[in-house]
Amino acid sequence: MKEPRVITRRDFLRGTAGVALTVAFHSGISAMAQAEQKAKVVLIRNAEVLTVGGKVHGEILRNMLDEALRALLAESETLQAWHRLVKRSDVVGIKSNAWYKMPTPKELEVAIRKRLLDVGVAEKNIAIDDRGVLHNPVFLNSTALVNVRPVRTHHWSGVGSCLKNYIMFVPDPSAYHGEACSDLGKIWTYPLVQGKTRLNILSALQPQFYGRGAHFFDRRYVWPYKGLIVGTDPVAVDAVGARLLQVKRTAYFGEDRALDVPPIHITVADKKYHLGVSDLNRIDLIKLEWSKNGQGIHSQRTGSYHREVFPANLISTDHL
Repeated sequence: MKEPRVITRRDFLRGTAGVALTVAFHSGISAMAQAEQKAKVVLIRNAEVLTVGGKVHGEILRNMLDEALRALLAESETLQAWHRLVKRSDVVGIKSNAWYKMPTPKELEVAIRKRLLDVGVAEKNIAIDDRGVLHNPVFLNSTALVNVRPVRTHHWSGVGSCLKNYIMFVPDPSAYHGEACSDLGKIWTYPLVQGKTRLNILSALQPQFYGRGAHFFDRRYVWPYKGLIVGTDPVAVDAVGARLLQVKRTAYFGEDRALDVPPIHITVADKKYHLGVSDLNRIDLIKLEWSKNGQGIHSQRTGSYHREVFPANLISTDHL
């Protein structure tokens, strides 16, 4: 059998639809099987999760995570949903992101850790880490991972995503920067992480939607979206995050102003490594949001959100 062909930047620029068909052919996956595979992602927003100054309200954020997980797994009880993801006997690494200009919110790390404790995972079997995962005994012995980071533009990979977040699981991260980080999905096939990820969370509380150059950060291109993107499929979660940033750029600049590189690693993770669904048409997006009328604040405090379900390719400026 031929080895699957790597999708290149040139391929991506020619059009992802053609690339997808080509790679599917080479990998022996029928178009019919591709069409049948679908994913589900939850996008939840809450008007009160950030203060005017941008500080995170921890309790509201935890309630958002609870609500999102119940919707994702169609469970009425939060802990029942978590029990479907982790066992009491699991050793759980929470893979966070420590980039100092836009780290994973501590309140989100705390919320995840609390729920793991609530379902009975031993405290000694839970760790939160980013750049020390290769030396952290919990991660080295982990049986389950929770992947959480902010969504933002990224110089090497186009989008800082859940897939990108695992680059610290290899000793030579820069070796994966080539071809727009197209091979990030390969890291997910290594024994240290393969098959362990139970939940992927992109923090879209304050995403950065545009950037230029390495380590770029500019508050002009950060906006208080007040959201979380949650799913078990890392590719689908990242595809939704990338789409959201694209829509925001179009709204802000009047055009989709190009990133340093296109985020082709998302498509490659799907078509070559079969880690999930990158086609927005095949991602069912469950959108939970506070009501924008005068009754919204009351309803969000009771845990009631306005719910929409639609294909993720329909994310538009109406959802900003």
